[in-house]
Amino acid sequence: MTTSPVTPDGAAAPKRSGRRAAPMPVDATPAPRELPLPSVEDWILDAVAEGRYHDPHEILGQHLVDLGGVSDPLVVVRARRPLAEQVTAVLANGARVELAHVRAGIWQGFHVDGIIDYTLDARYSDGSIWNADDPYRFAPSIGELDLHLIGEGRHERLWDALGAHVTELRGVTESVAGTAFAVWAPHARAVRVIGDLNSWDGTAHAMRNMGATGVWELFIPTIGAGELYRFEILTQHGDWVRRSDPMARFTERSPATASVTGVSDYHWTDEAWLDRRAASDPHNGPMSVYELHVGSWRPGLGYRDLADQLIEYIAELGYTHVEFMPLAEHPFGGSWGYQVTGYYAPTSRFGSSDDLKYLIDRLHGAGIGVLMDWVPGHFPKDEWALANFDGQPLYEHPDPRRGEQPDWGTLVFDFGQPQVKNFLVANALYWLEEFHVDGLRVDAVASMLYLDYSRKDGEWLPNVHGGRENLEAISLLQEANATAYRRNPGIVMIAEESTSWPGVTAPTSEGGLGFGLKWNMGWMHDSLQYIEHDPLYRSHHHGEITFSMVYAFSESFLLPISHDEVVHGKGSLLAKMPGDHWQQLANMRAYLAFMWAHPGKQLLFMGQEFGQPSEWSEERGLDWWILDQPSHRALLGLVSRLNAVYTEHPALWALDHDAAGFEWLDAGDAQNSVLSFLRWDDDGNVIAALVNFSGAPVGPYRVGLPRAGRWEELLNTDAVEYGGSGVGNYGSIEASASPWAGRPASAELTLPPLGMIWLKHVG
Repeated sequence: MTTSPVTPDGAAAPKRSGRRAAPMPVDATPAPRELPLPSVEDWILDAVAEGRYHDPHEILGQHLVDLGGVSDPLVVVRARRPLAEQVTAVLANGARVELAHVRAGIWQGFHVDGIIDYTLDARYSDGSIWNADDPYRFAPSIGELDLHLIGEGRHERLWDALGAHVTELRGVTESVAGTAFAVWAPHARAVRVIGDLNSWDGTAHAMRNMGATGVWELFIPTIGAGELYRFEILTQHGDWVRRSDPMARFTERSPATASVTGVSDYHWTDEAWLDRRAASDPHNGPMSVYELHVGSWRPGLGYRDLADQLIEYIAELGYTHVEFMPLAEHPFGGSWGYQVTGYYAPTSRFGSSDDLKYLIDRLHGAGIGVLMDWVPGHFPKDEWALANFDGQPLYEHPDPRRGEQPDWGTLVFDFGQPQVKNFLVANALYWLEEFHVDGLRVDAVASMLYLDYSRKDGEWLPNVHGGRENLEAISLLQEANATAYRRNPGIVMIAEESTSWPGVTAPTSEGGLGFGLKWNMGWMHDSLQYIEHDPLYRSHHHGEITFSMVYAFSESFLLPISHDEVVHGKGSLLAKMPGDHWQQLANMRAYLAFMWAHPGKQLLFMGQEFGQPSEWSEERGLDWWILDQPSHRALLGLVSRLNAVYTEHPALWALDHDAAGFEWLDAGDAQNSVLSFLRWDDDGNVIAALVNFSGAPVGPYRVGLPRAGRWEELLNTDAVEYGGSGVGNYGSIEASASPWAGRPASAELTLPPLGMIWLKHVG
């Protein structure tokens, strides 16, 4: 039913009795009411017009008018349409309600048809008519339960509540397509959505504050996927700042930084993989990890291209897992992804979110697990991202003694803030659940655990007990790990932790951090230091290569030779090896075989599997050309053989974290630079591993063994097919029942120079 326009002073008021009148023509005008009409203070109207009012839905949209108990109450419709000459609300029943200009581009009118769906027609001086739905006629797109969980810092699927969601929202009787925006900005005085949708003028799309939670919300009809947007925030100081969406799941391609609306319609095909994963225990299974940086593995490949080439390569090499350096959005490529600005958005450098899902799905289909680096400890200071998000510290700790990381020029999360903690815990779950990632390697854990990390006296703030432990970060890590394992059986959480912090892989129920594996940085440091010595002098440094067994079972370890060891002047792994080129490759072969036989899972950074000569740089691809040389192709073949033998023999991995799975045969033969040991599995199967780190063959060399009989040579790194000199034992040895060194049997064998052999008892 149509009503007459109402003047700003409310003089022209529609009038209606309690008894329904006879039907009237659509454009007819009822008699005015002799009742006072609602008015809004000018300062509020001005604030709404300028998009700086904390609850624009309170003024705009449609609202029942309280007329003191009169039946069939009026409904007031208000809309913001600056520059319009005429504005009409078109009701769902066909009636047209002419609105009158009140102030500063705010229009108002009344009808008596109850709360009803409507659209707005606006006529302009050039004769054009703009028809659109009204964002301010909708109920909140975020529910009370979501707000409660956000307020408690316990929303395990936070990405479903905050951010931008292309969806349908129900009005009164009909659902309307659009995008629901929601952001956490508790210090803001007002928040607006800006983007291509409004020519980056947010005054028409101010969000409403949802109360004490600090969440702001707005549903904008007709907005679909592919729209660039940001949030414009009015700070407590009265300044407007522009920020990308912390919960954005899609972003512009770097170096552009806007958030993008979007939907994922990917259909996974890895159900069988997930079922097997849920029934498995990755901590006590085989895990041989190939770490790679997507941008420089083979430059120019996107996620989908990578699926074909990487899977073929990994299948040839036999790795059980790949580990991607961070794939969350980051503006500076030189950070390798470790300075994250979009924690919920896969970097768009290599394709879309669905393209990454395709890559992971294909890897799973090929039987390859997927790990990803995750960086919850710090974030960059880019002013358009998380830093001072709502005009003051929010995600970062407000005290620079805790809120800044001097080593990297970054900010440190305020781990004690429930909503910040929730942001990080949910982010771990996001990658595990939305992208089916099989595990997260958590970066720079030591920097999170210690309040004085890289800080001098007076530059750090003690905890409540006066200590240096970051109690809030400990709590975050425990919650992230416990929640990840509870919700996603079969995944693995891995800590890059470089100190002797106790209980990194102990259960949270016992006061541990709750990780499944920890990088063995001690082994990495000591073994690399040892292997860099000239073989002539290794006998004087024998303790460096054996010391790792002193603490090998204090945690559940993974042995890493990562990107950090082959960059920033450290040279490639091959370049660390002494001697001429043949000796360097021989050292590489022996070292890698020792790594694969040592208790613990293993990780090798890309390029080292074929002896890349040059140091890694993110600015160029790997030295693939070197594979044209037979000696480097042979090294690649050795790594493939290492992985094949490793995965086939549980003795090399089943008891990685149990001292019962390892025995020294001889740890003290420093004179010959020889190490020999046994690896056992639960069924009593045993493999003997002997390595000669000297430059000359050693033999005949008698070694005590647990069983007499034939021992088959599973691996000899000096075999001609791997580029070696061919020194060995003709494929097997025969052990007699002659006790030696406390063992019931023994055998004489030859150990090749700079070589390692693995022997399996076959009876």
